[in-house]
Amino acid sequence: MDSTLQGRNVLLLTSNFGTESDELRSPLATLREAGATVTVVAPEAGVVTTLERDREPGPEVPVDAVHDTVKAADFDALVLPGGTLNADALRGDETAQFLSRAFAADGKPVAAICHAPWLLVETGLADGRELTSVPTIRTDLVNAGGRWTDAEVMVDDSAGFRLITSRTPDDLDAFNAAIIDALS
Repeated sequence: MDSTLQGRNVLLLTSNFGTESDELRSPLATLREAGATVTVVAPEAGVVTTLERDREPGPEVPVDAVHDTVKAADFDALVLPGGTLNADALRGDETAQFLSRAFAADGKPVAAICHAPWLLVETGLADGRELTSVPTIRTDLVNAGGRWTDAEVMVDDSAGFRLITSRTPDDLDAFNAAIIDALS
């Protein structure tokens, strides 16, 4: 085990269903291997039921804490995995919105992949930022004031907190590396 992120605490925020399996499991494993404590947080206790490419059932991932019991102050970064159903549920969830805004207000990194930037749209955190996502939500991000770029990872430090975004599971290596860099 690497100790690069020893002492760092990461909140991985997801809904309980429809999260893209690789976009949850890859950052979780990579950050833990780098020494971080990663807490999987969802609206309900139990498990996260993942999907592979938004279609096929994936493995279940245990929930470590319920989202209305955690505080941004206790963590160093927020990671938002994608998946169409997951992202759609989170953008309408007031607690998820509150947590996202709290991380940004505290100047802490926020990382979102695939459809997860929908939560950035809902919270106003995309406004004025250079970011990327799965191409199908490009118009949503542009309409929310974001500057969308087709790139494997975008890192924007322009608004008081580091925003890290990526497009799809194909970009997970770059996404994970950018999160580790932000926390190092």
